[in-house]
Amino acid sequence: MKLYNTLTRKIEEFVPYEEGKVKLYTCGPTVYHYAHIGNIRNYIGHDVLDKTLRYLGYDVKRAMNITDVGHLTSDSDSGEDKMEVARKREHKSAMEIAKFYTDAFFDDFKLVNCRMPEVVSPATDNIDEYIRIITTLLDKGYAYLSGGNVYFDTTKLDDYYVLTNHQEDNLVVGAREGVEEDSNKRNQADFVLWFTTSKFENHELLWDSPWGRGYPGWHIECTGISIKYLGEYLDIHGGGVDNIFPHHTNEIAQSEAYLGHKWCRYWFHNEHLLDETGKMSKSTGAILTVSTLKEKGYDPLAFRFMCLNSHYRKQLVFSYDALDQAFSTLKKLRSRISSILREGEVQSHYIASYQNKFKKELEDDLNTANALSVLYEVLKDNQLSGMSKLTLIEDFDQVLSLDLIQEKKSVSNEDFILEQIKRRAEAKKSRDFILADKIRDDLLQQGIRLIDGREGTTYEIIDE
Repeated sequence: MKLYNTLTRKIEEFVPYEEGKVKLYTCGPTVYHYAHIGNIRNYIGHDVLDKTLRYLGYDVKRAMNITDVGHLTSDSDSGEDKMEVARKREHKSAMEIAKFYTDAFFDDFKLVNCRMPEVVSPATDNIDEYIRIITTLLDKGYAYLSGGNVYFDTTKLDDYYVLTNHQEDNLVVGAREGVEEDSNKRNQADFVLWFTTSKFENHELLWDSPWGRGYPGWHIECTGISIKYLGEYLDIHGGGVDNIFPHHTNEIAQSEAYLGHKWCRYWFHNEHLLDETGKMSKSTGAILTVSTLKEKGYDPLAFRFMCLNSHYRKQLVFSYDALDQAFSTLKKLRSRISSILREGEVQSHYIASYQNKFKKELEDDLNTANALSVLYEVLKDNQLSGMSKLTLIEDFDQVLSLDLIQEKKSVSNEDFILEQIKRRAEAKKSRDFILADKIRDDLLQQGIRLIDGREGTTYEIIDE
């Protein structure tokens, strides 16, 4: 398998630390608001990576955090905690906010058939871990106290900008506009590991620490959760491209300073989903979620299908026209698959050949668009039996997760449908159109739509 590695800025052969096993960490949501479809595109990318690794035979353990404290409203150590902003906006406790938006996130996560990681851990569940790591960083001389906060000293590293190839002189205070410089820092690139009440006296979530009552910075949580659940050697770390700096850059700095060795081999980043005005953002007003798409009548998997037709490292522009096209194409694809009968032998040689084609596309830096092309090849191949086609479709859908084979009735019910199709054909032939229409309408009431074509009549099962 070959993956683009942000760390080396090139496509590399994937070689895990331990043969056959993969430790995968992916950044989770900050649960202060709904996750928009741009966020969900990122998680679909992670899901495809996760499922591809499993499909290729790796034993994968994946962990993901839930940020319910510590993520500030700017990229520097300034501004309020996002959970505090939400608490004031909605007049609820921070934990009430976190639970509500965590549940909303996972509702949308499941609607696009994303697989739950083995570990999902809120930041607030791991405070002792952060304190232990920060204490070690202070003891080693990589961190310092200033103004009541604990900072990481980036000048102690030979190559702080290893992930971004930045030069310090070219770095403006933060990655976004409107970022203020923190006067407590020794160096402008230093970042906070622990805040105390000296900075945010009205902060709701506070814990005792050796440096005063306070709360952790955003970056330390991913280091703590990753090491706690996946160990000292991480194979792949995933996130969106906007996490590269400063979040992932700071994770590398503090993790490798703490551990004393190289930490993560491969860095995997999804590109943005854009709308017609640019990158989707919660700060621009109305938030378009997967649940909203469902309320508008779309199958949420049409959005997943739309994402799979683009490469995860390419920006994708969302429009309703593009979603309509994806929705229509997915429905036609499922309808075509629903007409395939489970008949004939399982042709092992053909199946292995197509599986190898499918794997080859996924192994090529997750080329999902080409993997979908292999699916269409299967549908067009007249040498394949119906049983072989359905076997391959079920196999491919372990990764694609598009519910390509809709819940069909039992074999006996399928026999009944085919018998009704035959009766209708005979009725039409004898010009008994009233009976033919009644058979069609009766089947439709049972959730079975007949499709008349040049080669005869097929059917599809309609979602309730």
